[in-house]
Amino acid sequence: MNLRIGSRGSQLALWQSNHIAALLREQGHNVEIEIIKTTGDRLQEVTFAQVGSKGMFTKEIEEALAEGRVHLAVHSLKDLPTELPEPFALAATPPRVDSRDVFVSVNYSNLSALPQGARVGTSSQRRRAQLKALRPDIEAVEFRGNVDTRLRKLAEGQVDAILLAAAGLDRLEKTEWIRERLDPADFTPAAGQGSLGIETRHDDAASLAAVAFLNDPATRFAVTAERAALAALGGGCQVPIGVHCRPVPARSSEPGRVPPVSMVRPGNDNVEIFAVVAAPDSGRAIRIHHCAPATTDPAALGRLAAEMLIAAGAGPLLAAHGGAIR
Repeated sequence: MNLRIGSRGSQLALWQSNHIAALLREQGHNVEIEIIKTTGDRLQEVTFAQVGSKGMFTKEIEEALAEGRVHLAVHSLKDLPTELPEPFALAATPPRVDSRDVFVSVNYSNLSALPQGARVGTSSQRRRAQLKALRPDIEAVEFRGNVDTRLRKLAEGQVDAILLAAAGLDRLEKTEWIRERLDPADFTPAAGQGSLGIETRHDDAASLAAVAFLNDPATRFAVTAERAALAALGGGCQVPIGVHCRPVPARSSEPGRVPPVSMVRPGNDNVEIFAVVAAPDSGRAIRIHHCAPATTDPAALGRLAAEMLIAAGAGPLLAAHGGAIR
């Protein structure tokens, strides 16, 4: 089958699209990649809060999908809205890589080593809020651009550190920049972080069939729970909400050690879900943690996490930042 993939033009987006293209070619398909510039790519110097984040990295690609110019799109799943408009479908979620956030710095070994008043770059309200909760003395600086741009700004000394997704640095083989991988229990990732999302039209049976082998049930379970929680809280990618689902880690002789790759695997008896709503200005954070059997319906698990956050007092924080329980 001849397939065209719609992709953003950043180094990371092209890595992801080429990765999926190679897997499809192994199945005998002919694959081309069409680079599509999105609103988020054009407005690199504008903050997410100013431009509005809904669909800013997906709108133009979905237009190409709807017109039939491309057959599928490869997204970082955390950028994909929890509710896809007609006529689109989340066709596959390939195996997830490390979903954690990472601390990146030239001079400091970890987050706790930063001096008082240090400057940390991030464009994420979620990261900004959790940073404020852990280190209220630190100044969060608006930091946009692709991975290379942010690393260059860090190397120039514009900030003392930056916060990024582990997945991007791992995929681009830039792990030498990583100083600390942050435990999801303390610094909860975005819903779907570390996972790719393959989007197609739901009426395109041929494309759906072509990508079906890419779907990983373990990853699908985890991200379904996370995205259900985010949807129930009315959150987009710039509402300061973190949600993370993983198997309950086995006991370890190393205190605080967590699995490097977070996903639910067949055979695990229990899963756990972490969720947080935090205020970027004050650092006030509401966190929940819940364990459940691995046989639990993942969407129901996500909705339960959302209900637990509201019961714990997250409603006013959500209302202040554009979220609302549904």
